[in-house]
Amino acid sequence: MPDCGTTASTLVLALALSGCATGPAYVAPVSDAPAGFVGAAAVEGRPAGAAAVDMTAWWRSFDDPLLVSFVDRALAQNLDLQQARARVLQARAALKNANAALLPSATVSGQVGGNYQSLETPVGRIANGFPGFDRSTEIYQLDLNASWELDLFGGRDAARDAARADWEASAASAVAARLSVAAQTADTYILIRSLQARLAVAKDQARTQQRLVDLIALQYRKGIAAELQLRQVEGAAAQVKAVVPALQNDLDMAMNAIDVLVGAQPGASRTEFAVSAPIPAPPGISTAGGPAALLRRRPDIIAAERTLAASNARIGVAISEYYPKFSLSGLLGTATTAIGGVFSGDATQASGLLGLRWRLFDFGRVDAEIKAARGRNAEALAAYRLTVLRASEDVENAFSTLVQQEARAATLSSGEVALIRARDTSDRAYKGGVVSLIEVLDADRRLLETRNSAILARAAASRGAVASFRALGGGWSPPQLASR
Repeated sequence: MPDCGTTASTLVLALALSGCATGPAYVAPVSDAPAGFVGAAAVEGRPAGAAAVDMTAWWRSFDDPLLVSFVDRALAQNLDLQQARARVLQARAALKNANAALLPSATVSGQVGGNYQSLETPVGRIANGFPGFDRSTEIYQLDLNASWELDLFGGRDAARDAARADWEASAASAVAARLSVAAQTADTYILIRSLQARLAVAKDQARTQQRLVDLIALQYRKGIAAELQLRQVEGAAAQVKAVVPALQNDLDMAMNAIDVLVGAQPGASRTEFAVSAPIPAPPGISTAGGPAALLRRRPDIIAAERTLAASNARIGVAISEYYPKFSLSGLLGTATTAIGGVFSGDATQASGLLGLRWRLFDFGRVDAEIKAARGRNAEALAAYRLTVLRASEDVENAFSTLVQQEARAATLSSGEVALIRARDTSDRAYKGGVVSLIEVLDADRRLLETRNSAILARAAASRGAVASFRALGGGWSPPQLASR
């Protein structure tokens, strides 16, 4: 039996030293973010800026049921999100394993065996000479084994803290993936609508150019126009017609992309886009809270901060290798050759062991491991700061795109109105014999080109709104993240 006094002394020592911890205490980094965004005033000063938007489901503010349907489907079925959720489960399992490492472990083992001794071996010959020797023997054994590595210097506790931070970082990364998928789906939807509108304009432009070619060809046959003029307009018409298949190709790829985003086979949603629809207009965006709110909402910033916390905890894991590792193990069981005596006092067996492991002559390697851990921590800190800077950059870029493209779209819309009047004026002048048909067709061409540019600007503004919501961390409720 183990010495109860020795065991008790060891347990008292373990309890006394269990509060010892190694490694630096973690202090969350303080960001020196500015008080507000540079583009906040311009964004909130937009005509739509007064509208209240639910940041947790911002895609609904575009007031397009089909866009909402695609985003909702993507959030439910996207395969990238399924991978992200699986990584969270893996990190959660690692945390449970780290928690279990702090507790004693116990196993129950048992065996029933039989042996028939040969008389032709040295042992058999000797044993056969004793009275009552029985060649057949049986053994029945049942044991409870327990072991516990005492975390006297906080190494396993630090490993548990690192595993918890890793799990929280993976949960934040999964949220970041969710935001990314929602934004990509909305962005692709807007791209599809803009390509459909541009394709319609390109086809109108091609028809206009073909009318011009037919006119010059007629004039050429009558000897009014030169062949050079005919070949020039034919070349220009070919360039315009070549835009149509290019836009159709882009449209096909965008439709395939949105199918993959919702976890469907490419081509599955073609019927839903059979009828063209307007480009969703960008809604109002609130920048309330500024950069401070951004630090709380952006899941990639949260993930970077949790990764930093994990790296800090692993410094403690490395430092704990300086100190000895103690472990307790014990066995309590029974062993007998007769099944009826399994639980008799004579069959009882017990043992106890206090173990020691100490890398006493390996401190050079321990030093290297600590330096490596500190280096990874410094890298994680730089990565966190860079994530914060890039988050602010994303916001400013998105705000600028939204505001400037809206202004560009407004200017082009005004130009479109003016060109419609110019086209109507040239059409009346042609009917009055003042100008030629070529001038009328040229007015049509310039009008169509302006319409194409206006479509691009409206789409860019709407996509800028999507980028703004994504940059601000919209698309989730921060309390959903695993509590720390």
